[in-house]
Amino acid sequence: MKKKIILIMGLAGSGKSTLAKKLSTKLNADWLNADKVRSKFNDWDFSRKGVLRQATRMKNLSKLSKKKYVITDFICPYKKGRQILKPNILIWVDTIQRARFKKIKLERIFQEPINYDFKVTTKNCDFWSQVILKKIKDYKWNSKSSTAIMLGRYQPFHLGHERLFMKCLEKVDQVLICVKDVHKIEDNPFNFAQIKKIINSKLHKNFNNSFKILKLPNITNIFYGRKVGYKIRQLFLEKKIQTISGTKIRKYLRAKGKLN
Repeated sequence: MKKKIILIMGLAGSGKSTLAKKLSTKLNADWLNADKVRSKFNDWDFSRKGVLRQATRMKNLSKLSKKKYVITDFICPYKKGRQILKPNILIWVDTIQRARFKKIKLERIFQEPINYDFKVTTKNCDFWSQVILKKIKDYKWNSKSSTAIMLGRYQPFHLGHERLFMKCLEKVDQVLICVKDVHKIEDNPFNFAQIKKIINSKLHKNFNNSFKILKLPNITNIFYGRKVGYKIRQLFLEKKIQTISGTKIRKYLRAKGKLN
């Protein structure tokens, strides 16, 4: 059995430990919490030297585990610390801009990872633990699994659409993103290839195999007769996300000379 070390990293207060606890249960994994490890060794040195010593300690403790998965829950602000740990799976919890502990200005020394397997962007551990579990278990698209359809123009696909997709994925196994073919009809400058590229750039890293993108004609009506085996539902997002406007994004891109 090949052991896999999972590093859950991010600023203090970002939700690392909550996610680690949930994921350790789902994976039946050993969980190494950095604060508990520091307490055990009575080492509260947060200098660079102390942080790298903690990374080495977490690595050595991981080696002692008999479980298939070991979750290390650690701020791990330095690239060097991540090189010491050498995790098989790196989860970056990027949900806050400032660390919880103001005396230690972690955000000033925190080196954002360039390479990672997951970037967690919201404090919803139930959702993210399920997403991460699916990818670790190598989930494959299945036409028999519960599926939602998202139908839209996506001119362009933006954060509001991304959060709506995540909301859909809380309720079903996978999502079919249907793009209406409205290119050059009124103010719809993005063609299908461009939209597909944007969607993949935003979703592929975290949600590969949980979505597909399909080009559809300019759908203007959806009709149904008697009782059907699906629901048409409106999902509501937080206000600042709900109000994101594709029209304003296009206007901004044109002002910057990035869109004709």
